Amino acid sequence: MFVETMSPGETFALGKKIGEKVSPGTVFTLTGDLGAGKTVFSQGLAEGLGIREPVSSPTFTILQIYDEGRYPFYHFDVYRIGDISEMDEIGYEDYFYGDGVCLIEWADLIREILPERYTRITILKDVEKGFDYRKIDITEV
Repeated sequence: MFVETMSPGETFALGKKIGEKVSPGTVFTLTGDLGAGKTVFSQGLAEGLGIREPVSSPTFTILQIYDEGRYPFYHFDVYRIGDISEMDEIGYEDYFYGDGVCLIEWADLIREILPERYTRITILKDVEKGFDYRKIDITEV
């Protein structure tokens, strides 16, 4: 399924809508170039889960846990993972297969340990259609 958004607000709203309908145990992967809107989408998803605290990309911590919403929200950014064994050290299985909602940015870097089933979200920019235009591909894997 493809969704087009024309502003960061629309990208946020899409994330929020998904967050409002998601069930525990759901894993999302999120890819897109730098500046594509991954953090905005993540913030919307978190708000849809009922999380009110600020959500930022966990680039330097790899994992940020938010547990004030309807379900725990496990937000990974694996961009800086040097070796897949670092994910073992974090105890990724507890989050990927836990009772919360998991969002993994740059998940293509850890493809070999992703669950068998997840939802892949890819955010693409197209400056010819406008600076804030995004084409968002949402696919069940």
